[in-house]
Formats: sequence, C-alpha cells, structure tokens
Amino acid sequence: MIGYTLDDHVEGDTVIFECTPSAVGVIMAALAGDLSALARDVLLQTLLFVAAGSGDYELDTEGAGLGDRCRHHAQEGFWGLVQIGLTGTAEDAETVADICEYFKLGGDKAAFYQAELSDRVREKTKRGRRV
Repeated sequence: MIGYTLDDHVEGDTVIFECTPSAVGVIMAALAGDLSALARDVLLQTLLFVAAGSGDYELDTEGAGLGDRCRHHAQEGFWGLVQIGLTGTAEDAETVADICEYFKLGGDKAAFYQAELSDRVREKTKRGRRV
C-alpha cells in the first residue's frame, strides 16, 4: 500500500462517487482476506469515510441511492467486519463500530455488537494505560 492511496478515487472528504458502491464490494472482499495491519487500517478508514458520507444522496433510476448501494455491499460483509472489530486492535473495534452505526448495519443485532465493540475499545484502552 506504500505509495498508493484510495483518496479521491473511492471518496473525497466523505463525498462518494458513482464507482464507490462497487469499490465497497471490493473492500469488503479484501477485508475478508489476509492483510497487513496497514492495509486493513487503510481499508477500514476508507470504508468509514464512505459510510459517513453515504446518507446524503438522491435515488438513482433503480430507486436506490449511492449510499444505499454502498450499505448493501457493507451489509453483505457485516459478520466479517464484526470479526475484525472483535479480534483486531482497539482502533479497529472503534472504526468497525462507527461503520456499523453510520451504515445502520446488522439490523436488531447491531446494537448488541456495537456495545460489544465499544466494551472492547474501553477494555483495550484500560489495559494500554496500565502498561
């Protein structure tokens, strides 16, 4: 990932583009694989920025806006995101919780997993202070 960036290709300052829904699908597939910590962080941050900007777009001719199409791809990978949040760093947990909140992922289960992820952030932060 050194020397390459997704900035202004997938999103720009939380503004999403026509290519963003497809990119979210690719990001979700990549996150399911074996990635370096840096690559995982870049992809999670990109997904977070997409999620933050996904609510302000008009519907397209098929009745779904760009944000809805991004959310659909992210929802397909919901369990993978939760796994990253529950097994990764405190920062990963916080980012995944925010992504789930912005995209409103997980339906009724989301509140439970967001609480679990928030607890994980607090516990990891407490442990980090003791050391």
